[in-house]
Amino acid sequence: MGYINPLLELPAGKALMQLPAGDRARIEAVMRELRDQANAEAEMAWRRRKGPMAAYWRAVATYARHTAHALSGRSPNVSTGVQDSIMPKGE
Repeated sequence: MGYINPLLELPAGKALMQLPAGDRARIEAVMRELRDQANAEAEMAWRRRKGPMAAYWRAVATYARHTAHALSGRSPNVSTGVQDSIMPKGE
């Protein structure tokens, strides 16, 4: 994604990364489903002119995406566990 996932800065985020690969994969799948469902709820709320609920569901989708991405192991900092304060150019 080209950024430092803020979830990995939290103790709970670090604990997620310590789970066995199978557990992480199952939670990742649930988080991706949650993201899709939350995005659908956001669209429905927006169509109904319920801006605050649309914003809430977009936030849920964003947090679910951050969690899923962290669990996928594709984050640049997951393999090393190192949190750089500045990403090198080109990444």
